[in-house]
This record gives sequence, structure tokens and C-alpha cells, in this order.
Amino acid sequence: MKNLKAKYIYPFLTLFLVASMLFSCSSDDNEGSSGTLTIDSVSKAGEGELVPTTFGSPKNVYVIQGSGFATLEKIYFNDVDTYFNPTLVTDKAIFVTIDESTPYANASNELKIVTKFGTVIYPFIIAPPAPTFGSYNPINAVAGDIITISGKYFLNPSVKIGDINATVISSSLTEIKVTVPAGLTQYKYVTVTNISGFATSTQAIGTAIYDDAAASFVENYLGPWDGSGYKVNTTEKVQGQNSIETTFTGYTGFKFPMFAAPVSTASYKALRVSFKSTKATGKFKVVLNGNFGAGKEVSFDNKWTSVVIPFSDLGGAPAEINEIVFQEFGNDNGDKIFIDDVGFVLK
Repeated sequence: MKNLKAKYIYPFLTLFLVASMLFSCSSDDNEGSSGTLTIDSVSKAGEGELVPTTFGSPKNVYVIQGSGFATLEKIYFNDVDTYFNPTLVTDKAIFVTIDESTPYANASNELKIVTKFGTVIYPFIIAPPAPTFGSYNPINAVAGDIITISGKYFLNPSVKIGDINATVISSSLTEIKVTVPAGLTQYKYVTVTNISGFATSTQAIGTAIYDDAAASFVENYLGPWDGSGYKVNTTEKVQGQNSIETTFTGYTGFKFPMFAAPVSTASYKALRVSFKSTKATGKFKVVLNGNFGAGKEVSFDNKWTSVVIPFSDLGGAPAEINEIVFQEFGNDNGDKIFIDDVGFVLK
């Protein structure tokens, strides 16, 4: 059984000595129980007054207070046999680190203490890590739409769009489906919260040019200059369910035309886009409104590269955008490219 690491012990030795004095424990306490086996509270160890809590996080040290601990044999968090250092145990207090491998989902939510003379169980929740936000889709959702959020650690989550609560339809540890609430205005971010913290999307509602489909203002001749078209790839993706797959010849371009419905830049400060090549290197020039002299070169490789390009790097923000072009700029004929999460970034 592994030893408690020194980095966990040393910061709490002083606390332990103080606790031992407060609990009036003598050397005899380690030879026999002073009373009934009970757990009164569990607190995260730290400087200052101990504050009882009903949940804890792995890799942190906690103080279990009660009585009858002198003959301690086992500690279990969610049925995981957890190492404890006998020198950090008195009849009325235990200092213990919750094991990193302790499960937090589909678990008993119990702390169990086993001594020579009995067992006591105490309700105690092991918290997951704070959520991580992968993506959501569709980005251009409106009230009443169902959006799917992908990420990690979605245990008993709540979701807000802006400051409005969204109704959770279903959830797993990696996916949530919610209904976009009424009264929603565009340009709000999506936030997922669990017991440990929260995570917020990098994309705001209503800012997509292409997520799993082209936005309504993008005209139907979206694609390469030569008219060869593109495929929808459901395997390679950085957000949502698919990406654009297209093959480039040297210095050709892929266009997002919006001449019939130019987009105002009043609310935006930048473009966002993710690229991936099937080769080791790739390079695009990103161009607004045909201003090729002010285009921004972007390099990427055979892993997804997500970039945010301020309008200031593209010749400044025009009042409206009527076309975006990604021009191949590495003279690399026959390179297969994937494009995803094309959109705007709010000011």
C-alpha cells in the first residue's frame, strides 16, 4: 500500500498537532476507544477554522471528526479502500487524502470507517472535476431548439444560456441536451455547471458561419473556386457532428460567399476557424471581401488547429463582410483539408 506523499503531510502537521490538543487526546487514546464510534463532520484541511462539508474532491486532504477512531482499520470513500497514515489518527480525528482513483459517478456517496470494534457510515459525495466544455451544436440556435453540448464531467449538470436557465432534457458524463429557453437574445454564451465548478463555451449563440451546416446568409455556391464542391465528413470534426472536407490544388481558394446578405461587423471583432490537413504541414491565407493584399497567413498540420484572427490582422473591419476566402498558400497540390467551426468572435 502506497505511502502518503510528503507534500500532503507537511502542510497539515501543525494542524494535526493543534487538532490533537483541541480534542484532548492522550497517548492512551491510541490503545482504546474513548466512546461510541461516530462521525460528526468532515472538513477540508487548511488554514483557519475547519468548515464542515458534504462533499470532497480527490487528491485533497480532509479531517474527519467524531469519536471511537483509536482502533481504525479501514477507510472507504465510495467503496474505495483509502490509505491513511496511522500517525495522523487520534480517537477523535483522522487526517486522510481522498484517493485520485475514487469514483464520483454511479457510486454509493458514502464514507465508511471500520475500526476493531465496529463500522460507521456517513453520507459524503465525491465531487467530479469541474466540467470541461468541448462544443455545442447548433450554434445558430433559436428559442425552442434543442442543442447538444459535448464535454466532460457533466455530473448532475445545470445549463445557462447567458443568464437564463435552460431545461436539461437528458445528460450523461459527456453529453447534455437542452432546450433553448424563450426570451433568449443572440450573442449569449452557454455555461455548464456541476458541483465543482463551471465551464463556458468559446462560441456565442448566433455566431456561426459554418457549424454542421452553412448559415442562412451563406450562398449556395459555397466551396472551391473551381466549383469542384466539397464533402461533409462526419469522422473528422472539432465541434458538432461534421466538418467540411475538400481537396486543394496550389493557390486555389475555398469561398464563403454572402453577397446577397452581407453580414454587419458591428458586433464582431474577429473570425474563428479550425483547420486540419492530411499532410504534415498546411498553409492558408484568410481573406475578407477580396482584399488579398491584407490577408492573414495561417499555418496548420495534421492535427486540428483552431485560430482566432482579429479583423485588424485582415486589413481592418469593413462595415460589412460579403465574402470570406481560405486560399491555399503552400503550393501543395492535392492536399486534403478539413474546415470546421467557422464563425465570428464577439467584441
